[in-house]
Amino acid sequence: MERAARRGSHSAWLVTAVGIGLLFSNRAAAHTGTGLPGGFVSGFVHPFTGLDHLLAMVSVGLWGAFLGRPLIYILPVVFPALMVVGAIMGMFGVPLPPVEVGIALSVLVLGASIALSFRAPVWAASLIVAVFAVFHGYAHGKELPSAADPVSYSVGFVLATGLLHVSGICLGLLNERPHGIVVTRSAGAFIAVIGAWFLFRAIGG
Repeated sequence: MERAARRGSHSAWLVTAVGIGLLFSNRAAAHTGTGLPGGFVSGFVHPFTGLDHLLAMVSVGLWGAFLGRPLIYILPVVFPALMVVGAIMGMFGVPLPPVEVGIALSVLVLGASIALSFRAPVWAASLIVAVFAVFHGYAHGKELPSAADPVSYSVGFVLATGLLHVSGICLGLLNERPHGIVVTRSAGAFIAVIGAWFLFRAIGG
């Protein structure tokens, strides 16, 4: 158990280092502009190029790790599944409330849930993640028709999403270390603050 926790801690610090690097190396939102290049590699890389999407996806895994079974398994499945639904809605132009606001709220609410140790019941946590996943999927679905190979692009995108969820779960393993809960809750607070900034920008601040 101690060895597994140590490996998880090392993985968590590695993921954190990568995340910090992304924070300082790429400030562009993942869904700015149109005319996406197609292909698996493009789809796989895309989630890592937008801080809002990246933080939301990592937060899903981190919150799931905090909530424990069965949500540690359910949430990383619900998010990609509902992202596909949202992408289809975006491709067909189904009306939706302001997408940027929904995405900003996802970062804010998920970060705050981690920071406040919000132990939502299974149905509530799943619903929260599902709703936010639709907004994230919708933003990318509006761009998919312009991609040269939307199917391969989608496969790469969903795979990268899953890996980001796993990264969040690895960070959640810090909870089993001494004072680890302080670290993860502080990370949640940091994410929530960035989400509040995204929301301020989204509503025209």
